[in-house]
Amino acid sequence: MGTLVSTIFVTLDGVYQAPGGPQEDTSGGFTQGGWSFPYGDDDFGRFVSGVFDRAGAFLLGRRTYDIFASYWPKVTDPADPIAARLNSLPKYVPSATLTDPAWKGTSVVRGDLAREIPALKSQTPGELQVHGSGALVRSLLDLGLLDTVHLLTFPVVLGAGRRLFPEGTVPTAFRHIAGEVTVAGVSLQTYEVDGPARYGSYEMPDEPQSAG
Repeated sequence: MGTLVSTIFVTLDGVYQAPGGPQEDTSGGFTQGGWSFPYGDDDFGRFVSGVFDRAGAFLLGRRTYDIFASYWPKVTDPADPIAARLNSLPKYVPSATLTDPAWKGTSVVRGDLAREIPALKSQTPGELQVHGSGALVRSLLDLGLLDTVHLLTFPVVLGAGRRLFPEGTVPTAFRHIAGEVTVAGVSLQTYEVDGPARYGSYEMPDEPQSAG
């Protein structure tokens, strides 16, 4: 079976909304889109290109799909590693409202994610990749379907916008497997999902009672 891998950009205060541009996603009155742009150096580009090199197919939330579909089909340079894969590889979109996707290679997933996603993983050579799609990532995490997360944290605080892990997210442990920091200060960290969150205490144990 293939692996389900999420790559997502977040701010220091956990916002994932509209990293790519001011008009990318203004829902909820969000006016700070494009916050990732100032940090897009060569280190960052190499990491993202490396992620796309491992893609076998894409699983995208409806909002992210609409954003990608409005941009990437227009990028026709065959040397662009991101466009080449997004435009040629299968794309799956869980949606009850998307009926006739125009982007070539798109299939709509209408059934139960708990049943449909394992089937997609099993038929995908390489990685089944989720990009952005924060609400979908949370659903996959809640269902125990997500394997790996590339969490790209940018050195900026916005104080507004949709957060990746809001109140109510299922408590989950992660195991750190790789990481680096770009020259521009973006923290590129990779985690594997490691079961439910675990707890302990730093309190001193009770002193044993004296027998005397």
